[in-house]
Amino acid sequence: MAASRTATRTLRALRTSTRPALTAAPRAAFRQGGRRLYSSEPAKSGGSNIWAWAIGAGALGAGGLWYLNQDGASATPKVFAPKFDDYQAVYNEIASRLEEKDDYDDGSYGPVLVRLAWHASGTYDKETGTGGSNGATMRFAPESDHGANAGLKAARDFLEPVKAKFPWITYSDLWILGGVCAIQEMLGPQIPYRPGRQDRDAAGCTPDGRLPDATQAQDHLRNIFYRMGFNDQEIVALSGAHALGRCHADRSGFDGPWTFSPTVLTNDYYKLLLDEKWQWKKWNGPKQYEDKKTKSLMMLPADMALIQDKKFKQWVEKYAADNELFFKDFSNVIVKLFELGVPFAENSERWVFKTVNA
Repeated sequence: MAASRTATRTLRALRTSTRPALTAAPRAAFRQGGRRLYSSEPAKSGGSNIWAWAIGAGALGAGGLWYLNQDGASATPKVFAPKFDDYQAVYNEIASRLEEKDDYDDGSYGPVLVRLAWHASGTYDKETGTGGSNGATMRFAPESDHGANAGLKAARDFLEPVKAKFPWITYSDLWILGGVCAIQEMLGPQIPYRPGRQDRDAAGCTPDGRLPDATQAQDHLRNIFYRMGFNDQEIVALSGAHALGRCHADRSGFDGPWTFSPTVLTNDYYKLLLDEKWQWKKWNGPKQYEDKKTKSLMMLPADMALIQDKKFKQWVEKYAADNELFFKDFSNVIVKLFELGVPFAENSERWVFKTVNA
């Protein structure tokens, strides 16, 4: 763990000065000590009356949650209005557990938490006002079974103990807070956050097909993202999240990481798109690309569309050349994504949480 932390901080210092050399290094160079450097159901409770009050008070929003204090035979309803420190405590709990299992992917749950928050938000339709992070409807079928959400049960299950420890937070707010925490703890930019999402039941599940299809090209990307209200620049900035994590053959069908450091957020995704030579991978799975040099990285057809389309490519080039610009634009657009369709209270405040391990 100590070696991993030291190497991760070293990556932060080298991010803008020597990243080209790092991106060309074999993946093993990032795995010190066998660790990182690659880059659901409601909790059970002892008293059903407590949860009856909690469920009935759901409409109160982030500003207050009814619960019962039980003193012997008496029960007194009170209002709990969580503040910044309460949400920081949830953040800290998530951060403390991100690397608790060495054998999960590249040693961190961070990437899958980002994917959960992304997919919970990316179902938004600006024309109908449906979908988005307000609802956490991926808890239910059929949305939990949509192909784009394969493997996200791992993220939902990871957050269940956090929900049990902090029962006042909605799943909707928790999932987004998990994504915010993961980005910041994986050396990404600060992501302002505000609560106020309310959970919905299965009736709020969105239809399949609202999330990007990795096998498609630029026309599909524009159809998907324009529906949410994003422009070309924002599409490319959001795609930078592919610097994190990897695909799994038993989930999406695709296999492999996009970058050599899948638990550290950098602009390497854009650099690799431009600088590496990519070829079709010869295997029995769906069509995907591999880098010619090491054959250990992959890109999807939707990724390659970003350099095949002139309007997209100009932003790929800008972000490849300027990590600070990428961080600024990524932070802005991920906040927009996470807040799509959420009926926040008037004058609600955004907070920036203190990091724990970064």
